[in-house]
Amino acid sequence: AIYGVSFMYSLLLLRRGFHKDAPLLYPLIAGGILVHTVAMALRGFSFSRCPVTNLYEATAFTGWALGASYLVLGLGRRLTFLGVFAAPVLFGLGVFALMPRLDTHSAGEPFHTGLVSLHMSLTLLSYGAFGLGALVAAVYLMQERDLKSRKPQALTALLPPIERLESVTSKLLVAGLVLLSCGLMVGIGWLKLEKGVYLQIDSKVLWSFFVWLVYSVLVILRWRYAQRGRRFAWAAIGSYSFVMLTWWGFNLLSDIHNPR
Repeated sequence: AIYGVSFMYSLLLLRRGFHKDAPLLYPLIAGGILVHTVAMALRGFSFSRCPVTNLYEATAFTGWALGASYLVLGLGRRLTFLGVFAAPVLFGLGVFALMPRLDTHSAGEPFHTGLVSLHMSLTLLSYGAFGLGALVAAVYLMQERDLKSRKPQALTALLPPIERLESVTSKLLVAGLVLLSCGLMVGIGWLKLEKGVYLQIDSKVLWSFFVWLVYSVLVILRWRYAQRGRRFAWAAIGSYSFVMLTWWGFNLLSDIHNPR
């Protein structure tokens, strides 16, 4: 409900074109994250495990990670505006998480060890960082378009310069890649302990390594070959769109992550 209110408020802010401060947006999203955190904690304590073991919990955790990342960045006054774009995503993920049949548990579910909880938490946190990076990239494209068309709002809007937006996008992608790398390494360790192998052919495992490869290429192109501008921004948005559109399907196909 709080995310829904922040979403409606963000629509009003979009119509104003970022020409005025949005003093209520950050507290609104912070309130939503607070309630969200309490709900996840209560669920975790009730099951005596980290609440990241099915599609409902994973979706809720991904939204929490994105919102928490925004709260950290939003502490800097010049990046508080990102809440305008984060609020619709948080609301959408919240509604999606409440779809029927997502909150199910398998009798053969192996997700009880601390290593698995750490693995899933790290990877879902990485998706939150990637998501916020994609939102910043979208703002970059919007600001660049207005500057090229010499629209007055590009000069009067309370937005950081495009160089700052590009830098923030890059740093968020690096943070997400580090988290994803750590999550994959923990997952490999769990496979070795539980199954005696370092790698198992599985749809979600192959998908995860593909996502890692995509973001690794993006980071290398950005920092080693100075790839920047529109193409880098579109790549950040496209990569995260791929993650969000395919994560659910590959998770359902996986025998490791969705045991029958």
